[in-house]
Amino acid sequence: MPLILPTDGHYDLVVIGGGSGGLACAKEAVQHGAKVAVLDYVTPSPRGTVWGLGGTCVNVGCIPKKLMHYAALLGEAIEDAKAYGWMLPGTPIKHDWQVLRGAVQDHIKSVNWVTRVQLRDNKIDYYNGHGKFVDPSTVKVILKNGKEHTLTASHIVIAVGGRPKYPDIPGALEYGITSDDIFSLEKPPGKTLVVGAGYIGLECAGFLNGLGYDATVMVRSVPLRGFDQQMAGIVADEMASKGVKFLMKCVPLSVEKNDDGKLVVSWTSTEDQNTHSDTFDTVLFAVGRRALTKELCIDSAGVNIAPESCKVIAVNEQSNVKHIYAVGDVLQDKPELTPVAIQAGKLLAQRIFNKSSEQMDYENVATTVFTPLEYGTVGMSEERAINKFGEENLEIFHAYYKPTEFFIPERNIKNCYAKVVALRADPQKVLGMHFIGPQAGEVIQGFASAMKCGLTMKELQSTVGIHPTIAEEFTRIFVTKRSGVDPHPQSCCS
Repeated sequence: MPLILPTDGHYDLVVIGGGSGGLACAKEAVQHGAKVAVLDYVTPSPRGTVWGLGGTCVNVGCIPKKLMHYAALLGEAIEDAKAYGWMLPGTPIKHDWQVLRGAVQDHIKSVNWVTRVQLRDNKIDYYNGHGKFVDPSTVKVILKNGKEHTLTASHIVIAVGGRPKYPDIPGALEYGITSDDIFSLEKPPGKTLVVGAGYIGLECAGFLNGLGYDATVMVRSVPLRGFDQQMAGIVADEMASKGVKFLMKCVPLSVEKNDDGKLVVSWTSTEDQNTHSDTFDTVLFAVGRRALTKELCIDSAGVNIAPESCKVIAVNEQSNVKHIYAVGDVLQDKPELTPVAIQAGKLLAQRIFNKSSEQMDYENVATTVFTPLEYGTVGMSEERAINKFGEENLEIFHAYYKPTEFFIPERNIKNCYAKVVALRADPQKVLGMHFIGPQAGEVIQGFASAMKCGLTMKELQSTVGIHPTIAEEFTRIFVTKRSGVDPHPQSCCS
């Protein structure tokens, strides 16, 4: 799609980064009469992977992850269908990686196209180039063809997000991949080692295992660090029951490539200090992400960034330079979630251009880890609540439950679990809600709204559930950890 761009120009707003937060801010700003430009550029990954406009979520994050997670769930559903009486073909059912990859990439390209059309329709100038600060009000854009533009702006929003890190070990950059590459991988991944047990690592290992590939997760400390650790343990246990292998308390040492193309990974166990090795087809690193601020020559703008993370230090999205802001994953100490970036971007544009005073509320933001049995959560973990309020001032309600649809195929129900963290004193305000089970994201979304309204246990327990659903389990929860009563139900209607 050809775009006619000014050679140089002054804008009311320049947004550096064409991901969810930056685009939301730009589109909101033009609704209030601002002249806006969006800069977006993707540096190829070490494997050479690039993508179009839309940022991490659309191209190498939430969207392709959810599609591949769903593909894996369909494999489970096919097996369940036999128990429900469906007569399936006699030949073994196999998955075709190339078909899935092609379908996912086609969808992503359609979203890239729609995003560009939206910018054009909103009369937002789009520069597919790398932006760098010249001074606090000037940005130089270097296009793919080497041509340069110089833009000045009254307001600048940094929304560049981040990219995956690689460990500093031999062979990691040469032979490893990251989440930047897995969704467009040309060949089936085969036997895969996932290094890292955060939500990205567990999600990737989960859908790869569900698609029929041998998947191993190397865990340096604990799975899902930063999440409720009881729930994290249940997630890992469920994944292990489905065939995912875990190498606990291990640190990678090197990756070497054999003559046959196989990758030999060596690692050390921090528990016994011994060195081990194994051979894999693919090694996927999910060891954290780094903010892309240094690539902006951010020192030229005088913007303060955190030394270790390189993320922008800001108050209400405003940096120490009054007219320079940041939204999304590039912000220090804020949730790295697409809806958070979108909401913050919209509200920021309204404050700058429409005299609004509404600030982004980063508390009680719900999220879901799309592992084979999903984990949805909103609010405080049990650990965080104990640290803040003291264990004696909390009541932890919990329950195991039996999804009705699991009965006939006799699926494992031992890890279907819900937990509510509440203050002990009346009216027992709810501080956190945690749910492991099918469709956990859909379940937790509605309860997140209730928590924003100040949900208490009395209100939760007086809510009549929809039967038989899994979401109703929260409305039936009454057993506390303090009581010592068995939290397992006696029947589906108990």
